[in-house]
Amino acid sequence: MHVGSFVLAAQFPGQGQGEALHRAVRSAEVAEEVGLDSIWLAEHHFVPYGTCPSAITLAALLLGRTSRIRVGTAVSVLPTVHPVALGEQAALLHVTSGGRFSLGVGRGGPWVDLEVFGAGLAAYEEGFPESLDLLVRWLREPSVASSGERFAFREVPVVPRPSESLSEAAGPEVVVACTSAASVRLAAERGLPMLLGMHVGDEEKAEMIALWRQHARAADRPADEILGAAHVSAGVCQIADRRTDAVETLTKAMPGWLRQGLDAHVTVDGRARQMRDPLAYTELLCGLHPVGTPRLCADRLAATSERTGITRFALLVEGSGDLAATEENVRRLGTEVLPQLD
Repeated sequence: MHVGSFVLAAQFPGQGQGEALHRAVRSAEVAEEVGLDSIWLAEHHFVPYGTCPSAITLAALLLGRTSRIRVGTAVSVLPTVHPVALGEQAALLHVTSGGRFSLGVGRGGPWVDLEVFGAGLAAYEEGFPESLDLLVRWLREPSVASSGERFAFREVPVVPRPSESLSEAAGPEVVVACTSAASVRLAAERGLPMLLGMHVGDEEKAEMIALWRQHARAADRPADEILGAAHVSAGVCQIADRRTDAVETLTKAMPGWLRQGLDAHVTVDGRARQMRDPLAYTELLCGLHPVGTPRLCADRLAATSERTGITRFALLVEGSGDLAATEENVRRLGTEVLPQLD
């Protein structure tokens, strides 16, 4: 089982943005110290829900500060960037880190980001498959041309080529955030593993994996690729000597962050949107994920793995909003939970 941290650089009420980013970086450094397998970095624009606007830039920093742990984006929002530019950055990190970089991509939402970056609503509603295919081609082929609706250019060489990495992998893995049947099919037809969100439980994740396999088989993907797909499950982890203490920590801190963070999202076209009740959502997460004693957390991760077949986890460890508490939470995950999963 491979357990990593999921880092949002969340700005809790009363905190500055620099404080949120410092906590994010420090939690990642501690994750390597205590033996976690990976760090997954979120990306958001213009909202305190997450203060990292470029997951791939923060990944570069953390790859430079670490020597062993895998660092991935969860996710780079593909509609707001040129897939070739993102592909070049991903290839650069893959080659220079010795293959420790994973590129998670997603469609994002209908936010004002699309206006600011000039992508337009069509890039979100219709353009994700074209962007994803161009990105994957860039990471797999020696030269690329495009004649798509959004991207059209003559053939150009791929520099640096990911295949020239000293690692065994031909290029960085690409993981697709999936929240709908359409996105599951998109990932499956291309043989790309999924990143499954923290808002859904084991049963729904198992159904999404079964659907992925169904579409992958229909697309004639290789059998070993289907069976070996390493999907990633996002979740929340808070460790305490008593479960009630862990739950209390999250229910005191997370609703305020969720309320100000989610409420700050602005749609690009003025469409109505519904915000989850912050307290109810926090309580839902506490019920779905490893929140409690080290033994309970280990059992919860093992149960999810058994029910879904998932062996990779990206766990939000900064739910307290406090730097010292976050560091302690990461250390306990590495020293008290991981040994029980061996």
